[in-house]
Formats: sequence, structure tokens, C-alpha cells
Amino acid sequence: MKTRALHLISAVLSLALTFPGLAADKDKERELRLAASVGDTATAEALLNQGADVNAGSEFGKTALMMAVENGNMETVALLLTRGASVNARTVAGCTPLTFAAENGHIGISALLIEKGAHVYDRTRAGWDALMISARYGITDMVEQLLYKDADPKASDKDGRTAMMQAAEKGHARTLAVLLAGGSDIDARDKSGATALMLAAGNGHAEVVKTLLEKGANVNASDTDGATALVWAVGHGHREIVELLTQGRADVNRQDRDGVTALMEAVTTGNNDLIRMLLERGADPKLKDKRGRTAWDIAKKKGNDQAAALLAGVR
Repeated sequence: MKTRALHLISAVLSLALTFPGLAADKDKERELRLAASVGDTATAEALLNQGADVNAGSEFGKTALMMAVENGNMETVALLLTRGASVNARTVAGCTPLTFAAENGHIGISALLIEKGAHVYDRTRAGWDALMISARYGITDMVEQLLYKDADPKASDKDGRTAMMQAAEKGHARTLAVLLAGGSDIDARDKSGATALMLAAGNGHAEVVKTLLEKGANVNASDTDGATALVWAVGHGHREIVELLTQGRADVNRQDRDGVTALMEAVTTGNNDLIRMLLERGADPKLKDKRGRTAWDIAKKKGNDQAAALLAGVR
């Protein structure tokens, strides 16, 4: 116990030097937050008995409960809640105990917080709620838990991205499937017009692409620039994704707002392997972009002789 106390004092001094604003805090509240962060429930209880304010926050608004949650200290979390800790307190960045639990994957703690009245729909300053955060990290069990407690699968962050889109971008196929079953809009768009399928395709997440195609995602939807998931996949050189999308009836000749096709994108990025694949799947090399250029013209301009040779016989 003596060693633990020494460590705690050392931590207090270290934080005081790092964050001068903490020096103005009452000693008991500062020590309570530190005890909560390291899971020292006995010290936390003693400080509360001495009159420490359970809801006092740091200069960033972080309370003892948030620190206990963040570090997975269930016993301390339970103590603080029984002693009146606010389950819906917010930091200056809008984080709550529940969003901290989601970010760190503490499912048992999130269940306790929800039982004690945590708002599942509260959002951080970035517009993320606990469902979006847990989806982004692929914490499927927590996603199921939050959906059961009426979290909104159609809510979006400040960029217009839903929890399902967060899961798609990060490649969490199982989490995405749960969100779809829970009512997510499969073709929802963010502020740039991107869908979950585009995000998955651009990031090379084959299992997510498969899941979305199987569930009926619009393979030919386009973003605000007119680009489809196929163009996103080609632009990033994801051969497996291109194969999946073309098998899923992607229009290989769809042109974006500049008249660019997937074939032209493959030429521009110098991916000759994808040029062959797209030609085999019916890409039309005679199409022109808004500048009047064909894929062959672009290949010649780029000095890609191999691509020009591939296109020469079919242009």
C-alpha cells in the first residue's frame, strides 16, 4: 500500500508539471481522478469519504468516472456510480463515459453505464456517438448491445458518415452485417456522395465489398464527382475488388463528371494489369473524356508504351 501511495504521489506531481492548470484543482479531486485512472478503488473511496467532489473534472472536463472507464477499471466505475458520478457528464470535446467505453472496447462497463442511464445518442464534438465509435473499431458485441438499447444506426457524423460507413471504411465485415440487420441504410451517402461500398472498395476491403454486394448495395452509385466504387477500386489498384465489382454487374463504361472511365483511371495510374482485366470485361477503349482523350491518348501522353500497345489493337 505504501508503494502504491508513492506511485500515486509521483503521478500527481508529474501531471501537475505537464498540465499547470491541474495545480489549481483541489488536491482531493485531483487525487480522486488519479486513483480512478489506475483502478485504486480503496483510495478513491477514502477520498470520497473525505469530501472529494465525485464529478469534479480536469481542465479538459474529464471526470474520475471517465478516467476509470477509459482504463477499464470496473470496480472503480461501480463505486463512483454508487457515489453519484454523472453518467452523462461531457468533456470539452463532448466525450462521455459511454463514448470512452466504446473507444476502448469495454463492453461490461458500457452495459453498466447504459443500465445507469447513459444516453446512447450523445455525440462528441466530431459528431460521433458510441455506436459509430464501436463500429469504427469493429467491436461487434458492443454494436449489438447499443442497437438493442435503441442506438440510431442511421445517425451520421459531421461528415455525413453512419456507423455502417465507419465499419466499411475500416474493413469490419461482421460488424457491418450486424448494422445492416439493425436497420442501417446500405446506400447511405456522406457529404461527398460516397457510399459504404465506395469506402470499402477504395480501401481494399474485399469481405466488406462481398457482404455489401450480397445484401444488395447499388454497385453503380456515384459520388459527387461521378465516380463509382469501380473507379475507386481501380484508382487504388485493388485487383480483387475490381474483380468482385465487375462480377457484381458494375458498369465498366460508366463515366464520371469529367468523362473518365475505369479504364482511363487504370491508364492514368499505370496499372496495366487492370487495363487487361477491364478490357476482358468489356471496357470500351473508344470512349472519350471531356477533353476529347481516349484511354490510348492518355497512355501515349503518360509515356506508358505497354498500355498503349494493349489499347492499340482495340481502339
